Amino acid sequence: MDLATVWFCVIAAFWLGYLFLEGFDFGVGMLLPVLGRDNTERRVLVNTIGPVWDGNEVWLIVAAGAMFAAFPAWYAALFSGAYLPLLVVLLALIGRGVAFEYRGKVDSDRWRRNWDRVIVFGSSVPPLGVGLILATTVLGLPLDAEGNRVGSAFEAVRWDTVLGALAVAGFSLVHGAVFLALKTDGELRLRARTLALRGLPFALLPLGLFLLVVQWRTGAQWTVLPLLAVPAAGLVAWWRLAAGREGQAFAALGTVIAAAALTMFGSLYPAVLPSTMDTTYSLTVADASSGPYTLSVITWVAAFGAPAVLVYQGWTYWVFRRRIGVRHIPEVHVPR
Repeated sequence: MDLATVWFCVIAAFWLGYLFLEGFDFGVGMLLPVLGRDNTERRVLVNTIGPVWDGNEVWLIVAAGAMFAAFPAWYAALFSGAYLPLLVVLLALIGRGVAFEYRGKVDSDRWRRNWDRVIVFGSSVPPLGVGLILATTVLGLPLDAEGNRVGSAFEAVRWDTVLGALAVAGFSLVHGAVFLALKTDGELRLRARTLALRGLPFALLPLGLFLLVVQWRTGAQWTVLPLLAVPAAGLVAWWRLAAGREGQAFAALGTVIAAAALTMFGSLYPAVLPSTMDTTYSLTVADASSGPYTLSVITWVAAFGAPAVLVYQGWTYWVFRRRIGVRHIPEVHVPR
């Protein structure tokens, strides 16, 4: 296997890591006003992701940075073709980070409600935007022979890419509910588990429909297997959640998104960005990659850097592995 193909697989793994780890982050933020009935409960919800949310966002930077280094033509065509959705995603992520830090700085219900709205907005828009961008790279853009987008700045917004956006948002929502059932106790745990049980089939429906579109248009024979694994793992997640085994349900949802990523990127290969105008204009792994020397250098960097990041993130999750509830939340303390 040549280095360009290796890096295509690595970038797919980076996007998978982002969808799995940041997915429950977004879900928690979206569910903040739904499951948090008062300020103390909302503080519990925020604290479940407090130690990890900023580390999870690193996966987006790594995925985009790896695309820039290994496949500059892919990076340029995709991100310029979906410039406006990407800009909205970045603004929402900035607002979300600020909201987490500023929410508790003033002891005022109005102050907290306003920042809670920013958290909900900043948690709802990015999965929609990321889903739109990933759907675009799988289903294509109108590219000419030079790899430039033809048409308006909204060419990436179509019914099929919007379905991809809803797929990621729906997965994030139920993923966040299961994570909260895993990380909280008492009434919050029961509420989160009930919501996840009721919403899981509906939340995963757009993902299943989107993968059927991908398989129908560009899928290979072997990608049928991970496609079938998506509903199977979803059923396992629902079954284990009903049995009160939230950890197993959370792992099953990880299988759902892993099988979905395998279906998407497996159907995409050897292209990295198809052209909807003419398939001969599509960007492929071979013609969009950097030179052999660049690929060799970033491979050595990744060989040393990636394990360190994985060890650090694993340690963080281990340290903050215990459940929390309202009894763990101290009284509001605002600096004078």
